[in-house]
Amino acid sequence: MILPIVAYGDPVLRKKAKDITSEYPKLDELIANMWETMYNAHGVGLAAPQVGLPIRMFLVDTTPFSEDDELTEVEQKQLDGFKKVFINAKIEDETGKEWDFNEGCLSIPDIREDVKRKPEITISYLDEDFKPHTETYDGLLARVIQHEYDHIEGILFTDKLSSLRKRLLKSRLEKISKGKINVDYRMRFPNIKKGR
Repeated sequence: MILPIVAYGDPVLRKKAKDITSEYPKLDELIANMWETMYNAHGVGLAAPQVGLPIRMFLVDTTPFSEDDELTEVEQKQLDGFKKVFINAKIEDETGKEWDFNEGCLSIPDIREDVKRKPEITISYLDEDFKPHTETYDGLLARVIQHEYDHIEGILFTDKLSSLRKRLLKSRLEKISKGKINVDYRMRFPNIKKGR
């Protein structure tokens, strides 16, 4: 089932999400619905807060990036078929010299900005079977994971922009929260004016 994606301005996107246990109700169904929702919106990642749930879970499938001709063959291989569910994730370490990359977000449609992030991360998490993993990622893979991880920390990519860029985007962000935007996937807008 395709779930509505929560738009910028909704308080759930600002909450630090909570850990879950394997007893979480209908978890398999939620994961299946999140995959369907993400693919329907042509995303490469989706976090539970983006479908209105303040829980520490996100999923990533970087396969669409593997077709980017500007990437090296090694990078393309790394991204092709990388599909994972991250539950109760914690970034243990971020290293290297920060680099810029143009990011967007399904909760903030039609806005893309260059965001600085460290190139390498080590992350511990549970998979959908609640098996623990600690893994190190770099490059674009690390970035997609960092972006989704920020969602479970209540952080949006626009928070990482300069105060000038934030001011310049303010009215566009307000329009998104009011639903004054055309999107080709289901969304839930926090500040939509209800008809009398």
